[in-house]
Amino acid sequence: MPESESETSTTGRPFGLWSATFLVVANMIGAGVFTTSGFSFADLGDRQFVMYAWLIGSLIAVCGAISYGQLAQRITESGGEYLFLSRMVHPSIGFIAGWVSLLAGFTGAIAFAATAFESYAIPESIRPGWFQPGIAAIASIVLFGMLHSFVLKTGVVAQNLVVVLKLVLLAAFVAIAFAKFPSGWEGMQIETETVTFSVYAIASTLVWISLSFSGFNAAVYITGEVENPKTNVPRALLLGTLIVSGFYLALNFAFLFGPEPDKIRAVPDVAAAASQAIGGNWMATLIRVIVSVALLSSVSSMVIAGPRVYAKMAEDGVFPKLFNASKGKHHAVPVTAIWLQVAMASVVVYFSSLKSLLDYLGFTLSVSAAVAVACIFWTRRTNDTGLQRIFFSAIAMLYVLATIVLAVLSAINRPQQLIGFAVTIISGLVLYYALSTIGKSDNPSRNE
Repeated sequence: MPESESETSTTGRPFGLWSATFLVVANMIGAGVFTTSGFSFADLGDRQFVMYAWLIGSLIAVCGAISYGQLAQRITESGGEYLFLSRMVHPSIGFIAGWVSLLAGFTGAIAFAATAFESYAIPESIRPGWFQPGIAAIASIVLFGMLHSFVLKTGVVAQNLVVVLKLVLLAAFVAIAFAKFPSGWEGMQIETETVTFSVYAIASTLVWISLSFSGFNAAVYITGEVENPKTNVPRALLLGTLIVSGFYLALNFAFLFGPEPDKIRAVPDVAAAASQAIGGNWMATLIRVIVSVALLSSVSSMVIAGPRVYAKMAEDGVFPKLFNASKGKHHAVPVTAIWLQVAMASVVVYFSSLKSLLDYLGFTLSVSAAVAVACIFWTRRTNDTGLQRIFFSAIAMLYVLATIVLAVLSAINRPQQLIGFAVTIISGLVLYYALSTIGKSDNPSRNE
């Protein structure tokens, strides 16, 4: 298969290796890691099982990052799953993947992160009576929509600074928390009761956890704006995933074993509860600041990445043309697509809860990513040696099988997840054929 572009014309693009890596980190470290373990502990009943689940999730994400890196080397353009599936399978399948990105991958995920930001930054205990829920969440989405609608380079620099601040604060929290280990950790003194092992509960937990890792593929959405994409995008995906995996394991060990078990069971703001138990009020305040910064950077990174998918769809003629990127002396900025993203995410903030979003997003994004990675089996690069082909195929197969098995088991345990997934897929198919029909009537000579 011919490569989509050479490396000779990529100098001066807004994303280098570290900017792309920071985009991955920002996408990954969002609401999930600070909210998931409380729900997971309630389902599994054993903190060690939850830690095993995070370890397994880390390994699956690393396999996914390696596989997406292979896809990015084959097609060095922006667009993510939409682009891969459109070019390698069929335009209709690619459109559905883009539709999933619009509804779940970015709109739902932005709303999830923004809602969690509000709950941490302005908890109910200090929220004035006149302050309506959702105001701060929507304000954060609109703010980043404005920031990234203008000069991309400025937005990238701001994004990098926020991510560096986030990593420094997280490292400080981990250092402070582990300095009090084990005597200062209430949870280390208490054994949880033995529970009956449930493979379905483990699967649901891993699907939730997969949401925390879902940003590992973030760099593929802006591949066309990365310098030397064949080299830098795969490196950014893997490096970002490894950095985040290390933080996730350290953070969740503190969240799960720092406080008494009953203080975190089914608690949505598990990070704050754990920090309160480990260090008192000042540490709970510190983690709220850290989480707020982390969630803001997550919202920012998704407002950058998501609209690139819709702009690519518009460029290909499968989405309304007004969402194509505006052309100017700077790199193309898809302003209309950005504000579509802002508007849709703001609406979702008002109509969904954290828990319902967690179920829907985790399941839907897992399936979408597995289908995209399966594209590796449709194509073969002629310059791969036999060992390289075996290695990358094995990694991709492991990721696809693990993701699909977990999604199926999770659906058996929580069949209501299938409703949102089915609505997303069916509506995507209907919209694709409706837009295709309109396109043909406007241009009878157009071929699919």
